Amino acid sequence: MRTADFDFALPKNLIAQRPARPRDSARLLLVGDRLEDRRIGELPELLSPGDLLVFNDTRVLPARLIGRRGAARVETTLLKQEGPARWQALARPARKLRAGDRIDFDAGLSAAVLRRGEGGEVVLAFQAADAELLALLERAGGIPLPPYIRKGQGDAEDRADYQTVYARVMGAVAAPTAGLHFTPALLARLRQRGIASAFVTLHVGAGTFLPVQTADPREHRLHAEWGEVPEATVGAVEAARRRGGRVVAVGTTSLRLLESAVRMDGTLAPFRGETELFILPGYRFRIVERLLTNFHLPRSSLFMLAAAFAGLQRLRSAYAHAIAERYRFYSYGDATLLTREDLA
Repeated sequence: MRTADFDFALPKNLIAQRPARPRDSARLLLVGDRLEDRRIGELPELLSPGDLLVFNDTRVLPARLIGRRGAARVETTLLKQEGPARWQALARPARKLRAGDRIDFDAGLSAAVLRRGEGGEVVLAFQAADAELLALLERAGGIPLPPYIRKGQGDAEDRADYQTVYARVMGAVAAPTAGLHFTPALLARLRQRGIASAFVTLHVGAGTFLPVQTADPREHRLHAEWGEVPEATVGAVEAARRRGGRVVAVGTTSLRLLESAVRMDGTLAPFRGETELFILPGYRFRIVERLLTNFHLPRSSLFMLAAAFAGLQRLRSAYAHAIAERYRFYSYGDATLLTREDLA
């Protein structure tokens, strides 16, 4: 297995810069024993009564902060919480920052630099308790878009666009993008169809979209991300299995967390903690039977996960079809509904 096996060429004009409006008007490519061009709004008819959708209810932090160290401008993007009011962040420029430096942001928010790494990362200690810090971030921070969307420069529209309608638990620095397609009306139609819903929380990190740099993907290590599978979701999965319904993960983040919480006997257990699960072809899936996910970057761990789920050749054919039919790619783009390879 080589990382180059997961490469493909994508015309830049297919990278979506804004989401579809309304959200559920986005295109949906069904990938199973054949390919079908559909729409997200058709999802209630494409699933069966008794199926279970599992959503990631993480909420994206306004993690992009512009501040000043004295007279110098400093841009920081929060990456991961390390402790109370203490965050690992990416800073630009970082080379002039030193431990003990103070950075002042808008809304009266300030932080001290605790340490600086070699790759532009710093650890910041904010002068605010966690609850107060979240409120200040809402006033001072901006949405941290991926670099392929308007060079990462978000605006007022992105505050709503880059957030799922069911986002609840603040802590992600990247959106669980498959969930961006859902509207309250679509969720209501799914309920009316008899399709159940459950929630997990995985705080998506900035590293989730990065390409794998090692020649052999098995040598790559994912950054740990915090997640929780509550008891209620374990019960919902068990109930779906009893009634013969399929477990459908909304997004790779939901899938990774569910698969991280599997016991040795193949049953799901409540989970709370960090996961570094990296899924490659050859992985045996034990919980999820269908996956709703966006189109992913070449050489990314997410594309590798999708290939493990649907089969690499089937996924390559699906992506070639999507490019030929001018589907929109990445975070604000269209979606695929994948059937697990052994069930297709």
